[in-house]
Amino acid sequence: MKNVTIYCDFDGTITTTDNIIALMKKFTPPQWVEIKDAILSQQISIKSGVGKMFSLLDSSLKEEMIDYLVQTAKIRPGFVEFVQFTKQENIDLKIVSGGIDFFVHPLLDGLIPKENIYCNGADFSGEKIEILWPHPCDSQCDNDCGCCKTSIIRQIGNKEEYSIVIGDSITDLQPAKLADLVFACDDFLIEKCKELQLNYEPFVTFYDVMSLLKAEVNQP
Repeated sequence: MKNVTIYCDFDGTITTTDNIIALMKKFTPPQWVEIKDAILSQQISIKSGVGKMFSLLDSSLKEEMIDYLVQTAKIRPGFVEFVQFTKQENIDLKIVSGGIDFFVHPLLDGLIPKENIYCNGADFSGEKIEILWPHPCDSQCDNDCGCCKTSIIRQIGNKEEYSIVIGDSITDLQPAKLADLVFACDDFLIEKCKELQLNYEPFVTFYDVMSLLKAEVNQP
């Protein structure tokens, strides 16, 4: 079997919805919509926009927000079994996420060790929430990503590995370009993979990923 490392997105991939957007809709005053639109129109970076959106929230909401997502976030079918499969096959599974540790860690508790989760952080010591960025862009990226997935891959990957990226959105496009194989669960990433002629497979559930992966990693 090939020496496989998987870099898997979280929001919209492991979970079926975007948890930051879910929190904004539930807890944040209407100003967040203007910030979101500025991110989507690329007037401001993802890092700047996410920081600004969370700065609208009181730190006292921490536990309420965690409880809300633990109760409402939907894990994509087959993910638990997929994690077990990677363990059985000795596949290195890393989670690379633009999400925030205070909700990513609870939602993956018991499934993924914290040392295999690369995401943004949060400081609740002040009146408002401050987002922290422990995985910034390296010298090869100037997108002000916040959690820079390509930088993480360059930092922890190696040339001998067979790298797989699993994702759905614009934040997964640049890492997809570095991968030997991409699993895409959203039309955006699927169309971009087609356009760029990347080696990719579409999927709906992680059962699909397991089925496709078994055939792929056992090839000579």
